[in-house]
Amino acid sequence: MRLFVFGLGYVGAAFADALQERGWDIAASARNPGQAQALRDRGITPADPADRDGMIAALSGVNAILVTAPPAPDGCPALESIVPALAQAKAYPDWIGYLSTTGVYGDFEGRWVFETSPLKAQSVEGARRVGAERDWRQVGRGMGLTVTTFRLPGIYGPGRSALDRLRAGEGRRIVKPGQVFSRIHLDDIVSGLLASLDRPRAGGIYNLVDDAPAPPQDVMEHAARLLGVPVPPDLPFNELGMSPATRRFYAENKRVSNALIKAELGWRPKHPTYREGLAAILKAGG
Repeated sequence: MRLFVFGLGYVGAAFADALQERGWDIAASARNPGQAQALRDRGITPADPADRDGMIAALSGVNAILVTAPPAPDGCPALESIVPALAQAKAYPDWIGYLSTTGVYGDFEGRWVFETSPLKAQSVEGARRVGAERDWRQVGRGMGLTVTTFRLPGIYGPGRSALDRLRAGEGRRIVKPGQVFSRIHLDDIVSGLLASLDRPRAGGIYNLVDDAPAPPQDVMEHAARLLGVPVPPDLPFNELGMSPATRRFYAENKRVSNALIKAELGWRPKHPTYREGLAAILKAGG
């Protein structure tokens, strides 16, 4: 069994590790010699997306593909290298997972959103994700492939959590009344992807989020108490001085439902809220 990952970052690497434990061979994109060597050191076969022959070799006999790379102004960079190579390799993977974002929904003023909710992306990045989702669904229909889309919220896990920000002296409690965000622990992303891999559904779209949308200041406060350090003071929300990314983050307020993936795939988050997630990271030494 072989997995190809386009964009072996934080999530892609964790998913690859899980499938290596199942005995799968892993190949992944690498755009320069340094990246390629780093992949080889992990037991992963590198393939340059610009090298058609290399991509054909990497995708020959592939059983699953995970695309994590964000879209560029002209669309998803994986499409132009993966789709032609699949056709030439005469490869028909059983599962293609595309990682999108809950940013495709835009702002719902704190209301719940579902996979059937209208897509009202407010940012350029969110709009690009809407387009990339559409393009991958069209590829699935056009080539008879099982493409599944996963809409992810804020991701946290070992090395990337409020605990790390506090240790680095970067913990802040920005308070915007009524603001909530959904989030997901890295482990639960991997388990959700594995659940879909085991039960593929063509054209499937899932919100892969935890059970408890919460105000960001509550997460930071809980993390501080876990570490036994002072809780950072409240900072009233003010767009002045914020980075564009932070402003985009706070411009969207919604609660994202995970009911569909639970009902269809039987998935349950190991860390249903940030409390369990942060406690697990701390217990593991993270």
